[in-house]
Amino acid sequence: MIPNPKFAEMPKPFWANVKSLSQAIGYSGKGVIKRPDVDTLCKAFLKLDLNVENLQEGEEPTKLALDLVAYFEYRADVLENYVEPRLMNSEEAKAEFSNLRNSLSPHCPLPMNKQKGEKKAHAYLTCIVNMLVEKTCNGVDCDFDPRQLATITLDGRPIRTLSRRVDGAFPSTINPIALWEIKEYYYTTTFGSRVADGVYESLLDGLEIEEIREHVEVDILHYLMIDAHYTWWECGKSYLCRIVDMLHMGYVDEVFFGREVIERLPEVVDLWIERHNAIGDEEPINL
Repeated sequence: MIPNPKFAEMPKPFWANVKSLSQAIGYSGKGVIKRPDVDTLCKAFLKLDLNVENLQEGEEPTKLALDLVAYFEYRADVLENYVEPRLMNSEEAKAEFSNLRNSLSPHCPLPMNKQKGEKKAHAYLTCIVNMLVEKTCNGVDCDFDPRQLATITLDGRPIRTLSRRVDGAFPSTINPIALWEIKEYYYTTTFGSRVADGVYESLLDGLEIEEIREHVEVDILHYLMIDAHYTWWECGKSYLCRIVDMLHMGYVDEVFFGREVIERLPEVVDLWIERHNAIGDEEPINL
């Protein structure tokens, strides 16, 4: 899922409003994602002791209010009609993994999850991502299991280093073209703090990448890949809303929801290959 151009260029104060209003109103209720109208937004502003005139002048809603209503409507619609149908359960993910492994005969890492007993199995989404990246890269180097922090260099000297290790880097963690995080929780029975932390980890990465883009003028592509229908849809709708917000704020370039990695990832990897070929032997710092 890529950002909707209508909302991708909204200034940071717009997103401050989105987060404050979501806090006051709530992201979802009774199993559905909320779609607040102007009156609900105004009541939330009063609750937060904020100036309602930013949303309503006399009887007329301001442009900000109309933009906010449109965004909340869009966020609910895209999650309900695009994201939810693409989220897989463990059996669906296992079937997709098995089909790809049988057809591709991969050489890339196919890691196991961290579960024990009957729940111990391959990390299905990670394996699917690895297999598709390997196939599309067609021999170009890729780090499927980074064991070090991503670093931007100039003349062999580090000028920026990210704070966290990521789940994948192309072609490597030194001057990467693309970085990605994978959050799959097929056997999680509740939406706990560990799952929530995964969202904020990606936000931290995005903030650091934004700083690199603005001050070092290096454009690192940043992706988030998530799956598990029960965890994200049944338990974590509010965090799906936060992920859609994060995407439109520019902190990730694209989010892959469940089987969307199969639908879309090969096309995205082709973009990485194009950038890699254009750079040649030059460092990405010269982009």
